[in-house]
Amino acid sequence: MYSAVFINIEVGEEMEKYFDASYIWNSIPVLLPFLKVTFLVAGSSIVLGTIFGLLLAAAKLSAIKLLQKLANLYTTIMRCTPSIVLLFLVYYGVPALAENFGVNLHSIETAIFVVVTFTLQFAAIMSEVIRSAYLAIDKGQFEAAVSVGLTPLQAYRRIIFPQALVIALPNFGNGMIALLQEGALAYTIGLIDIVGKANLIIASNINAHALEIYIALAIVYWGLSIIIEKFFAMLEKFFGKGKKTLETT
Repeated sequence: MYSAVFINIEVGEEMEKYFDASYIWNSIPVLLPFLKVTFLVAGSSIVLGTIFGLLLAAAKLSAIKLLQKLANLYTTIMRCTPSIVLLFLVYYGVPALAENFGVNLHSIETAIFVVVTFTLQFAAIMSEVIRSAYLAIDKGQFEAAVSVGLTPLQAYRRIIFPQALVIALPNFGNGMIALLQEGALAYTIGLIDIVGKANLIIASNINAHALEIYIALAIVYWGLSIIIEKFFAMLEKFFGKGKKTLETT
């Protein structure tokens, strides 16, 4: 019995030595400055991906069958490709392909490849978000707006787009959170963002206290995800006021 107690005390002491909570709080201030790289990559991917996604959604909603099929094929391919595979294909495949045409892309910044990768992926998500939000609006509203004298552009701007925006906001927010999380894979090709810095800290400690560093990283990501979620909930509530008034009347 005494030997069992002694072993438990020894294991507890070992755990205490292994897990040091101070590493969590000490590493967060070191990690936070590298958030600007994460924000730059994620923000660029979101802006470019939304523009590309809008074009893809327009192609899916167009009357031209070829454009519809090409846009749907693109979305299917992006959905079926894991993020890390797409990242490696862009980072290693595009420069290798360009070499065949005498173009050297090896000197381009790693962040550019990351932005291209997540722009392609985010555009596929946004194309479905925009398409489904547009289709959720009753076509009769557009016809009614035109019949009372609005031009088609005014009907879209004043009637269709505001309602589609409210419908799209929750999925847009979810897409942003997903992109932020998937962007953590960028360290695998050498980008020093917040995840890359965390891995550098762990490597400098010879893999000691890795658990504490990852907990600190998780706390940062939890905080960012909650802020984005709350922000989009506020936007949805703000832009949804007119819709509620219309439904009540």
